[in-house]
Amino acid sequence: MKNTVNQIVEKYGSDPTRLMDILIDIQESAGYISKEAIGLLSQLLHMSQVDIEQTITFYHFFSSKPQGKYAVYLNNSPVAYMFGREAIKETLEKETGIKFGEVTADGLIGLYDTACIGMNDQEPAAIINNKIFTRLTPYRIREIVKHMREGKDMDELRNESYGDGKNNLPSLRSMVSSNIRRKGMILSDDYNSGTVTREILPKISPEAVIAEIKHSHMRGRGGAGFPTGLKWEFCRRAKGDKHYVICNADEGEPGTFKDRVILTEKPELVFEGMALAGYAIGGDEGILYLRYEYRYMKNYLYGVLQQMRDNGLLGKSISGIEGFDFDIRIQFGAGAYVCGEESALLESLEGKRGEPRDKPPFPVEKGYLGQPSIINNVETFATAVRIIQNGGEWFTQFGTDDSTGTKILSISGDCMFPGVYEVNWGFNVEDMLDMVGAYEVQAVQVGGPSGTLIGPAEFHRTLGYSDLSTGGSMIIFGKQRNLLKDVVVNFMEFFIDESCGSCSTCRNMTQVMNNKLKKILSGKGVEADLIDLKTWSKTLNASRCGLGQTAANPIVSSLKNFPHLYNELIQKDKEFDEGFDMEKSVQAACTFVGRVPNFNHH
Repeated sequence: MKNTVNQIVEKYGSDPTRLMDILIDIQESAGYISKEAIGLLSQLLHMSQVDIEQTITFYHFFSSKPQGKYAVYLNNSPVAYMFGREAIKETLEKETGIKFGEVTADGLIGLYDTACIGMNDQEPAAIINNKIFTRLTPYRIREIVKHMREGKDMDELRNESYGDGKNNLPSLRSMVSSNIRRKGMILSDDYNSGTVTREILPKISPEAVIAEIKHSHMRGRGGAGFPTGLKWEFCRRAKGDKHYVICNADEGEPGTFKDRVILTEKPELVFEGMALAGYAIGGDEGILYLRYEYRYMKNYLYGVLQQMRDNGLLGKSISGIEGFDFDIRIQFGAGAYVCGEESALLESLEGKRGEPRDKPPFPVEKGYLGQPSIINNVETFATAVRIIQNGGEWFTQFGTDDSTGTKILSISGDCMFPGVYEVNWGFNVEDMLDMVGAYEVQAVQVGGPSGTLIGPAEFHRTLGYSDLSTGGSMIIFGKQRNLLKDVVVNFMEFFIDESCGSCSTCRNMTQVMNNKLKKILSGKGVEADLIDLKTWSKTLNASRCGLGQTAANPIVSSLKNFPHLYNELIQKDKEFDEGFDMEKSVQAACTFVGRVPNFNHH
């Protein structure tokens, strides 16, 4: 252990801000992070053990106990349950002889629940030792467990489950389908890697790049919708020793998987977008913050980056531009939805708990390591390349006045053709349902749990920043689904699990509201409970970040758009409904306490 930890720490230059990388490597080497390893890290990194332990305990995929030679993480999102997750869970427990959260006595297999792993279009799905297994069935689970007991490695398990993978990107596509159903400017096949970097950047200034992005009126594709050109301009003007370009690929919003597809099919486009941003802001380094659930992409993406370096698209004096020195590294998270929030992401990048920072200052002024930083998501960087390639004016021809360009949607649930669709902003929900083959639809969750749940009366609404803003997640629920029990409760428990705990509002109120919801579902709710839910939800607005501020949305939007589901469960006033005799009741009560009733007095 001592030699292993020493080698890993040296690999990262004994830099405590690279603690996430160090812990990931130790976890994957030993299967867990032991007390001994923590003690060694404390000495080598000159950190307190408490600081190291608080980082370990914050992230879902870190463990201080052995997780089993084969660690099985089964997705527990609503869509997973819709397509047979319960049968998969029961089969796993039966075949292994243990319950979820346990490890077999021989230390071979561990079973764990985990939140959405970005595979909503091919559920039920699980991660086993960083390999993805999709469209699971009880039969396939029995085969997988059998092969585990035979000691087969994960590539053997994958190949026997999915074929030998003899196609393009075998390490990815043999496990995961991209399911691209509709292409637009981002997903089109006419992209040639490096065209913008080689042919356009040498001819224009960084200021001209920013001006073109501003002219396009592109807004960030992550959900918040801040104007991209302004963000880049603010960062370029900010003073600092270094400037950083950070790509947020921590798409943890349940139901979202578009970034996974873009990085699989068009990684060069994303990396070129990051280099383009680096040129615009005077950036020194780019960092792709990739969620741990996508760690199966590691070798593939490393290979793409190296090829770009070999082709002169990353590194020193890119395209012969003096001073344009820019490279990209990949930083993996370790399982924390809140790290999708930009300031929590920065904390994680620096090796700490992913707790959101107070703002201001904003990242463009004081971001990674206290230096000016821009943070955009995968789709935003990919879009920026297309804008510089074709011009900001060209880009405004797509979408609407306040929502220009296209939007890539992750569509899943009760539909014939789940997958990724690139549409123009302004596309309405009804047309979307027709496009994916969704019939007898009860509801659509727009923007994931932090978004809004709408019913048929609102299917005329359009996707855009002035109406239905979304980061891309669209989950469809048929009329056979129990929205409150199977969807709203699941989403509330997701927020409870994913809260960083920093704010008392988010830490406590989500649990209180969920308990109230379960009371209503049990048939014990009264009218006052509905009033409580509406009132209490407002307290979450005081939370520090978007997670806390939107954590009540599953209840709030379902109360607003599906009130009948709640009213059907609320206890009625049986005294009046059943012809209860009020005067006799009052007479009896007064007699009991020795009073004479006056029925003429209100």
